[in-house]
Amino acid sequence: MKIDGQPLRPLRALPARDAVEIIDQRALPHALRLARLASVDDVCTAIRDMWLRGAPLIGAAAAYGVALALGRDASDGALHAACERLRGTRPTAVNLAWALARMQRRLHDLAAGARAAAAWAEADAIAEEDVATNHAIGRHGLALVERIAHTPGRRPGPVRVLTHCNAGFLATVDWGTATAPIYLAHEAGIALHVWVDETRPRNQGASLTAWELAHAGVPLTIVADNAGGHLMQRGEVDIVFVGCDRVAANGDVCNKIGTYLKALAAHDNGVPFYVAMPTSTLDLDTARGADIAIEERAAREVTHVAGRDDAGRLREVCLVPAGARAANPAFDVTPARLVSGLVSECGVVPASADALRALARKAAAATEAA
Repeated sequence: MKIDGQPLRPLRALPARDAVEIIDQRALPHALRLARLASVDDVCTAIRDMWLRGAPLIGAAAAYGVALALGRDASDGALHAACERLRGTRPTAVNLAWALARMQRRLHDLAAGARAAAAWAEADAIAEEDVATNHAIGRHGLALVERIAHTPGRRPGPVRVLTHCNAGFLATVDWGTATAPIYLAHEAGIALHVWVDETRPRNQGASLTAWELAHAGVPLTIVADNAGGHLMQRGEVDIVFVGCDRVAANGDVCNKIGTYLKALAAHDNGVPFYVAMPTSTLDLDTARGADIAIEERAAREVTHVAGRDDAGRLREVCLVPAGARAANPAFDVTPARLVSGLVSECGVVPASADALRALARKAAAATEAA
């Protein structure tokens, strides 16, 4: 994607192969800051403390974390230790475990002297595959937008899309998952308007999705999380696109807290609800959504909010009475019955066990052919 006319990715390996550079998302939308990660410790901190976030981006960053670790010590013990440390940073997003398992498979049988170079090459491959995957998701999602735009007799005006959280290019290596259809539709000249959920806590919609859509020239309006159902009741939403952090074998979708409520409202109002799902996010080893471990994050994310005051200074303020307790489950589970379809790089499939098993076979065959 381009920011102020310049191509920029949220994650890139530096030429010297001694560090990676990321967009530090903690500063957005008020400042664009880049951070240099030069060790596995740096990568663990960046993932755990959400300098970067989004399931695909976490997976790619973890792969580079392994490469950085092996650049210092390429022994079996160092490989195992790096993967275990990285795996423990965020428990819910399946791409993290997927990327680390892939790195271990690639590197385990290599001699120590060959591991560092192979690790960088494999991390690069994971990153570039993510870009291609997201673009393919965008093409399949574009067809859904085109179908709405070209529906005979539909009311005049833009196709109105509701999003939740940030599943944009900032959550991936490029394009995004749920935003990829939006960007491709915008490029194709389809009139769009995006309702951007603020997405409390952490406000990833208001601070991240709105920032990147605005830089891409996509018309948007930020709304409070609780406004989504009202907009759907009034017929002001044509389609919902959300991302996912994990999809269980039965089609249940784990995503940012609040996704379930949007799915309920969409189902009640007959609004199509689509989940952008890279096949790397599919977890056939988890039978149903209820089996997914839900990350409980710090209460401070609920009790405090950061922003810029009228003088341009960044400040954090407390929203609640002194001593008030807060719970902060980071994700919820949307039952498969509420999902209109899963938009993968291989096409749009139903959220069902049979369809997902077939999709996994198709994706594996495509990988082997490549």
